[in-house]
Amino acid sequence: MHGPPLTDPEDIARLQHLGPGEVPIVIPRELLVDWGPKDMTRDAKIIDLDAFNRLFEIFEHSAWRLETRRRYASDEATDTYAQFAATGRVTWDMDSWYCNTIRTQVAAGKSVGRVRVVDNPPTDGQRYLMINAERNTELGENMCNVWREDAERLNLGDQDFWIFDSRLVAVLNFTDDDQLTDIELITEPGEVVRHSMLRDAAVHHAVPYERFAALLPAKE
Repeated sequence: MHGPPLTDPEDIARLQHLGPGEVPIVIPRELLVDWGPKDMTRDAKIIDLDAFNRLFEIFEHSAWRLETRRRYASDEATDTYAQFAATGRVTWDMDSWYCNTIRTQVAAGKSVGRVRVVDNPPTDGQRYLMINAERNTELGENMCNVWREDAERLNLGDQDFWIFDSRLVAVLNFTDDDQLTDIELITEPGEVVRHSMLRDAAVHHAVPYERFAALLPAKE
């Protein structure tokens, strides 16, 4: 494959598998179109929560998420978060729409998983999500965690996103005070490939949540 040489020092420094004598090149976006019959350019398509939820009902093979935030305002507005704040434990509604949907999809042989980035020490919101992982695991999700310092070393970024069937990315956009504003759908091949690479790196270096939970420092 031919292309102009990559010259940006920061981009070159991020390459992990460049061998002696190898010269990195820039691949034109147009050449990546064969990865899927999707858009050549990134035109933002914003959807609401109803349309977003529908993606969990119609994906064909896999759904995977990278969670990067220190808190989620929507979590803190729930009864389960109030339980967690009061007792450190939560009684989950295992008959909710989400639980029934994921349970059905996993039973059909589809895979659902997440990697959650955790600070050291974890925030209260991250500790809540560690308990939430018990529910996710019971539904059949593959739950893992990675320390933020490792996520930064791997250049995972700070973007929250789901990727469905390795062909559709749903980016969750938040305000500075951690409120979810909207979801942006991306089908442009180069961006889908980039997010897939982030997924692969996160999964490779993440730790199953049960093992990770045992590493957490006790809350003072």
